[in-house]
Amino acid sequence: MKDQAPAIVQKLWNYCDILRHDGVSYGDYVQQLTNILFLKMADEQTKPPFKKKSHVPIKYNWESLLSKKGAELENHYRCCLEELGKASGLLGVIYRKSQNKIQDPAKLERLIKLINEEKWMGLGVDVKGEIYEGLLEKNADSSQKGAGQYFTPRALISAIVDVIEPRPGEKIGDPACGTGGFFLVSHDYIVQNYDLDRDQKKFLKNKTFTGADIVPEVTRLCAMNMYLHGIGTDESQVKNIDSLAKDPNTKFDIVMTNPPFGKNTTVRTYIEDGKIVKESASYERDGFWTTTSNKQLNFLQHVTTILNNNGRCGIVIPDNVLFEGGAGETIRKKILEQFDCHTLLRLPTGIFYAGGVKANVLFFDKKLGRVDGKPWTEKLWIYDMRTNQHFTRKEKKMIRSDLDDFVKCYNVKNRHKRKETDCFHVFSYEDLMKRDKTSLDIFWLKEDSLDNIDNLLPPDKIADEIKIKLNTVVELVDKLVDEFKQGKNV
Repeated sequence: MKDQAPAIVQKLWNYCDILRHDGVSYGDYVQQLTNILFLKMADEQTKPPFKKKSHVPIKYNWESLLSKKGAELENHYRCCLEELGKASGLLGVIYRKSQNKIQDPAKLERLIKLINEEKWMGLGVDVKGEIYEGLLEKNADSSQKGAGQYFTPRALISAIVDVIEPRPGEKIGDPACGTGGFFLVSHDYIVQNYDLDRDQKKFLKNKTFTGADIVPEVTRLCAMNMYLHGIGTDESQVKNIDSLAKDPNTKFDIVMTNPPFGKNTTVRTYIEDGKIVKESASYERDGFWTTTSNKQLNFLQHVTTILNNNGRCGIVIPDNVLFEGGAGETIRKKILEQFDCHTLLRLPTGIFYAGGVKANVLFFDKKLGRVDGKPWTEKLWIYDMRTNQHFTRKEKKMIRSDLDDFVKCYNVKNRHKRKETDCFHVFSYEDLMKRDKTSLDIFWLKEDSLDNIDNLLPPDKIADEIKIKLNTVVELVDKLVDEFKQGKNV
């Protein structure tokens, strides 16, 4: 049955090409599929062998769409989206602010018939989940913008989950959940590695995962993606909120996340009757070590506040978090002192949808405060997967086996018996504190291309390197402008 997934993905995706002639983007197409697909499956659940009560009002259900054609169908579909977006629970999350982007009634009718031809609930959780994942990945692959920036490579997610080792009964959070990749891979890991009893299955389905994303469209995609995998089918476990705005008062045993990279944004945290009563350039939060307008540094601080004691974290961070002075230096020193910051994976370029991104994964555990005054971090092990590693999103896509050596070196069974290799070096707390600004931007391997002209990077790779440096300059200029506006550099 699983072989059906690629065929259905291609069947649905091919129809997107027709709609694109009418101005429907790949991202919009996946959104429309989300809206229509949920209604179809909700309808299937009301019939044998499920016979469940539908949460969708009869006036806006699947049968109501099938009974209409032409302009009447278009008007009714628009009304459905508007009314379902006002609903509570999972319905409201999936349909919040949804709009009909398919302006040709005939093509809307064709898409509905295309969805109606399949028995989605009969495909099984894994298959229909794989179909939707395939559509999301095609969407990300086909666009430089849009969903691509919220789609973390599944090979990387799989490796992070493998070394974090989620267990039954643990609560897992992602404050920038995107389309839910960390949740889905963690769910499959727990199912495949443990013989779950009834209570554990119920906990996994309804209480394990909690996510948030600031982008409404992405939150809807995540809710639908989890629903298709049998997670949070009664109530959505993801919310459309700004995770950084306030302390959620919820703690997690595990946090795995890939926060958004990019420019600093204006923070609007106090809303009364829909009006903004305060704007600032940075987040002011209890529990944060320092105030900064740097979004990535704020996410790193946020993650430290939502971990339970002995909680485990794997967070994707850009290079600037490793070397930036000021607030960056303060945060690095605090993490090294108050957390067991044990592993840093230096990622290769070319694995993310945004070209030229230089990123890393930082792994640390939260500990109780020490009474002896010593730092919790004794050793930081750094794995260099960037030097002499060159990937692209299409010609040479990173696959899970490319990360096997890192997982092996990580030594999940006993981190305290690690061994150094050419790519895996250890640095003591004392050595790190001696570095300028406590920089963790450390490399020791040498690019082969620097010694051999025959091994020089291809032009597109050189262009990516130039783009990275230009983006860094732009970020620094943006930061200076923000500081100037705040009067810091006057």
